[in-house]
Amino acid sequence: MADVYAVFGTLLALGIVFPGMLMAWWLLFPRVVDRAETRLNQTPGQTFALGLAGALVIGLPLLILFALPFGPTKLIASVLLMAALILASFGAAGLAASMGERLAERAGWARSDVKAFLGGALALELAAAFPLLGWLIVIPFTIVTCLGASLFALLRWMPGSQAESESSMVVEGSLAGEPQSA
Repeated sequence: MADVYAVFGTLLALGIVFPGMLMAWWLLFPRVVDRAETRLNQTPGQTFALGLAGALVIGLPLLILFALPFGPTKLIASVLLMAALILASFGAAGLAASMGERLAERAGWARSDVKAFLGGALALELAAAFPLLGWLIVIPFTIVTCLGASLFALLRWMPGSQAESESSMVVEGSLAGEPQSA
């Protein structure tokens, strides 16, 4: 019976802190979360495809490392798995922000970014907690899609025209101390 309480308590604690973690990423890394949100809103198919490719690139070595009978390889695999999930959580913060904006529009809430974000994070969490459908469909697809959004956001691959990306390179280059032309 103690095992049941331990599992239930752990899941309850994770459910309580998940929106807080997403809120922390949203507040600490606003540009990364905004880029992930933009990717999720504008190119969801490409985001899912990159996430699937990233999951395969990360997942195959993890399967091999977990299968080896040598203890340190299991530790390395566990650390890599946690790093991949942390990476995907940046995309999850972008997804929560996107869901929050839609929720605020439909609910007719007054302009409150924090309230909308927390509403989106809670809606995402509740969708994932729904028995069977949430566990077997929502969670895997969300993790893969959020991994793709995080990869796009961290690599700064934004949708748009070639001219926009070239102008952003000029601005970024000028911030780095490169000479500017008049």
